Amino acid sequence: KLMDAVAPLRSTSTALTNKRSYSSEDREYLHKSIVPTMHYQKSLPRLPVPKLEDTIKRYLAAQRPLLDDDQFSTTEKLARDFENGVGKQMHEELVAQDKQNKHTSYISAPWFDMYLSARDSVVLNFNPFMSFNPDPKTEYNNQLVRATNMVASAVRFMKTLRAGLLEPEVFHLNPAKSDTDSFKKLIRWVPSSLSWYGAFMVNAYPLDMSQYFRLFNATRIPKQGKDELFTDPKGRHLLVMRGGNMYVFDVMDRDGNLVEPAEIQAHLKHILSDPTPAAAHPLGLLTSENRDTWARLREKLLATGNGEVLGLVDSALFCLCLDDENMNDHIHISHNMLHGDGTNRWYDKSFSIIMAKCGNAAINFEHSWGDGVAVLRFQNEVFKDSTENPLVNPGSQPAAVDSASAVRRLQFNLDAELENGVIKAKENFHTAVSKLTIDAMQFMKGGKEQLKKKKLSPDAIAQLAFQMGFLRQYGQTVATYESCSTAAFRHGRTETIRPATIHTQRCAQAFVQQPGKHSVEQLIGMLSECSKYHGQLTKEAAMAQGFDRHLFAMKYLANSKGQALHSLYQDPAYAAINHNILSTSTLTSPAVNLGGFAPVVPNGFGVGYGVHDEWIGCNVSSYPERNVHEFLQCVHKSLEDIFSVLEGKPLS
Repeated sequence: KLMDAVAPLRSTSTALTNKRSYSSEDREYLHKSIVPTMHYQKSLPRLPVPKLEDTIKRYLAAQRPLLDDDQFSTTEKLARDFENGVGKQMHEELVAQDKQNKHTSYISAPWFDMYLSARDSVVLNFNPFMSFNPDPKTEYNNQLVRATNMVASAVRFMKTLRAGLLEPEVFHLNPAKSDTDSFKKLIRWVPSSLSWYGAFMVNAYPLDMSQYFRLFNATRIPKQGKDELFTDPKGRHLLVMRGGNMYVFDVMDRDGNLVEPAEIQAHLKHILSDPTPAAAHPLGLLTSENRDTWARLREKLLATGNGEVLGLVDSALFCLCLDDENMNDHIHISHNMLHGDGTNRWYDKSFSIIMAKCGNAAINFEHSWGDGVAVLRFQNEVFKDSTENPLVNPGSQPAAVDSASAVRRLQFNLDAELENGVIKAKENFHTAVSKLTIDAMQFMKGGKEQLKKKKLSPDAIAQLAFQMGFLRQYGQTVATYESCSTAAFRHGRTETIRPATIHTQRCAQAFVQQPGKHSVEQLIGMLSECSKYHGQLTKEAAMAQGFDRHLFAMKYLANSKGQALHSLYQDPAYAAINHNILSTSTLTSPAVNLGGFAPVVPNGFGVGYGVHDEWIGCNVSSYPERNVHEFLQCVHKSLEDIFSVLEGKPLS
């Protein structure tokens, strides 16, 4: 998948030595790309609208393992009727509309609309987290030192991006040809309107970077019915939260230069030692509310004279949450970084860096403005820069500056209605998060290396293990979602890979329900079938040739025109395939320790996973309707069976 393939970003930044004097101009930037950041943006190919017959064929193939013969025959009739009738017309309207909007993609507006119109809390329903690996130099994992270095690196990333000096995001299929200085020196002279073709000639795929501008100084603003995205690139200040209190201070001077790192350290130290008690009514809790409730309370906040302070929160570069507790294990980290206790977060910021007392760090991000690609690139660069070129060290002394006047603690006027709103938000928050269970598993008997030797796709095998695990636990095959980035296209977002297939169903049944029936060769043959088919689905999705976004866009178009929906959309099977009981997403990156998100439906699992060279890890969440511990045991057993068979041992 593109998103994963982009993960181990080959950053071209040269390692800066710590001896360099701070005044050196290079200290303002992570690196200086010879190819301008947005060089490829103009010439990116447009997101294709799939052919209607392909969409219907793919839709039916994905429905087949989920339905019995009678149900499938009904669904097939509806789909054919749609394809030959009203679907044709809807598809043509979509294509015509797409031709009139050449500057964007057919999915962009409906996708923003879907996210921003959703009224559920962003906590658990939308915001995911990705936690940083610890700094390899243990003594740098001190809360103050690490927070200072990450803030400085984040500002440097932002400055590099805005100056157009950030290396463009490119997926290199043949890095020896395309990820070279000689190629870059050549391509920078190719006009922007043609540059994509130049990269394509050497098997390199530039990715859409239109989301990047919303990383900084951005927030989601609650409004009745539909939220808005707000960005103010003029803000030079950082928002810091501690104990539910909110603070701001400038991290850039008037000329837009990074403030001395020792000053940032002094200001953060001042906040960490501020004796002000924890906020009695922590306003951040309101960002965890139902969006209409929060919109009403925000109007009230503005009416009671809090406009200026809210403006500072919204326009801050990003949010840094300094937590007062130590994290003792993966599960604790996951709960804290995914939701925390609600008091020390502002979930609407485009992203927050959360820094625990023990130096464990993570990014929690609001999902409407963008996808994992932009956030992961930021995380990779910040991790690399803050660990390789730290601007302060454990022995550094904070600058002797007047932090008391440079740091401002934000104060809000709250009346009884607002205080009650916070109390109610806290109750709702605790009710929601208390239902969530998270568990993690590490399978240590093999990973990417062995699978590739056997010519199997590592992602396909991980997905197959989830299908086997669910079949072992619940005896059925259910709707499964795997996200895939379509960033290879202008304003692409994501497409869905549908990992539950007739091949995985057949293979899972053979492994789980008929273990003695098949020879090792037959089982390996089935694994190979699953792998090939999954590989094809993945390629199709990355090339925007899935069925989910196309059907969604036609439905959205019909709704926006007030047209009645065809019975394909009323079919219980359509509702069922969009009720994703297994929602999965994968990430492997040198910067990321683990990632996670909540299930997307009450009776589902939220499966974050990574296939590493020698092992496979899963971080899975569920609500009370499902048993996550048992699910992980079943997945573990499935992986054991698969790897045993690959070693030539028959299933017992």
